[in-house]
Amino acid sequence: MDFVQNNILLIAVAFASGAMLIWPFVRRSAGGPWVGTLQATQMINREDALLLDVRDAAEYAKGHILGAKNVPLADLERRAAEFDRHKAKPVIVHCDSGSRATRALGVLKARGFASVFNLAGGYGAWQQAGLPVEK
Repeated sequence: MDFVQNNILLIAVAFASGAMLIWPFVRRSAGGPWVGTLQATQMINREDALLLDVRDAAEYAKGHILGAKNVPLADLERRAAEFDRHKAKPVIVHCDSGSRATRALGVLKARGFASVFNLAGGYGAWQQAGLPVEK
């Protein structure tokens, strides 16, 4: 007990560093399921997956994944019915970092979309992989 009292700062640092090590795994499991660029291209080519870009229109206009439909997150709730015919197909949602896409996943799942996925790394990962984009 004396050790804990005398080294409380050391113990707090140990807990904080442990939490920082675990955080990426917790974050990765949240907002999922996640797919990488390779799996996403396979789903697009083999299963005719719908690709939804939930970034703002200005971000989309600067560059976007070839064939992606732009529905800003703010408009998704209102416009989700436009994609009802895709409920049986996989839907891959992406943004820049994944935070907007995570929220979009929740909206789509609540509307009955069964196979909704978050693109790991978003638009940046797609570009970095050298996959086709439009400007």
